Amino acid sequence: MTTTAGKGTYAPRPGAAPLPRMIAAQAALETKMLLRNGEQLLLTVIIPTLLLVLFSTVDIVDTGAGKAVDFLAPGILALAVMSTAFTGQAIATGFERRYGVLKRLASSPLPRWGLMTAKTASVLVVEVLQVVLVTVIALALGWSPQGNPLAVLLLLILGTAAFSGLGLLMAGTLKAEATLAAANLVFLLLLVGGGVIVPLGKFPDAAQSVLGLLPISALSDGLRDVLQHGGGMPWGDLGILAGWSVVGLAAAGRFFRWE
Repeated sequence: MTTTAGKGTYAPRPGAAPLPRMIAAQAALETKMLLRNGEQLLLTVIIPTLLLVLFSTVDIVDTGAGKAVDFLAPGILALAVMSTAFTGQAIATGFERRYGVLKRLASSPLPRWGLMTAKTASVLVVEVLQVVLVTVIALALGWSPQGNPLAVLLLLILGTAAFSGLGLLMAGTLKAEATLAAANLVFLLLLVGGGVIVPLGKFPDAAQSVLGLLPISALSDGLRDVLQHGGGMPWGDLGILAGWSVVGLAAAGRFFRWE
């Protein structure tokens, strides 16, 4: 029941909630929707986990000297980031755009940049769960991580930014069905040719120079250099990821269509 607090004043006063509360509420909703989606869970959780267990316990690919899990765990972490920030986000956003969800949200008090912030926060929450799960399983398989945690954190953040920009660019420019097909195709191609499971050294020299510039290659190579070899800050890989982040996010902001 509305009560008057004075002449011409009503309580509660109508109006939008504070911006941080709106973003937090939208981020929580995005996260719940993602975690309830069986297809997304298959892509973001089950597939990386199965690949880690399978290739760590069965001698299928020659990963070089040392334990297979030491080579595979950093690559699977990179794959987890790509599956959530790029493939999963592209498909979900593409269908939200098709069904008019984004159009309706764009007319709400939540600004468009706030919606993108909420989506990014949702991606980060899921990635934290993925990293914890992959780490626990890898440790159980005998993984011995090394290196600087700060370098790992920077790589994961820049990798998320790079793949988010590319995923939003795809979702905002292609039809939903085309986004679904393209995102899954890119996922498979980068899984094979991005140094996740198969070392880049197995490819011809000419291909290595090209594949090494891909964001998945930079992320997996950088994580491997730190976590497997105990290297310092991988500036080269960070530079590649930063470049993809700037290009992808700028292009998404420029060409993203809400309808």
